[in-house]
Amino acid sequence: MLLGEHKHNIDAKGRLIMPSKFRSDLGEKFILTRGLDGCLFGYPQDSWSALEEKLKQLPLAKKEARAFTRFFYSAAVECEIDKQGRINIPPTLREHAKLEKVCHVVGVSERIEIWGETRWNQVSQEAEETFDSIAEDMIDFGF
Repeated sequence: MLLGEHKHNIDAKGRLIMPSKFRSDLGEKFILTRGLDGCLFGYPQDSWSALEEKLKQLPLAKKEARAFTRFFYSAAVECEIDKQGRINIPPTLREHAKLEKVCHVVGVSERIEIWGETRWNQVSQEAEETFDSIAEDMIDFGF
């Protein structure tokens, strides 16, 4: 299970150290793609395969389903962790998440999220300010 928040710098070539706590769960190769809310999503191969099965069930006739899968798959790349524990993030993904210098790598159960510092600080602050309200709304999901 992927848990916790780690802060690392991304270099000019787009290389980012993957936290050592995440490396074994992600495996040598994992999938990185555009995420929601302005971040990147990273999935271990088995989680990606399970997600793909769900995406295949989306109705092809629905415009929103086609747009979502197109957006999600078109930027997906297979990442390999090098001997120094780094991954190389392509320019299109760096632009999507506005990754400049400081990045936050966050474990979210079966995936990681990679955030640029400015956006992460905004999202974290919003969540902290509304956490009680969000928790109340989780009752609708069976929590």
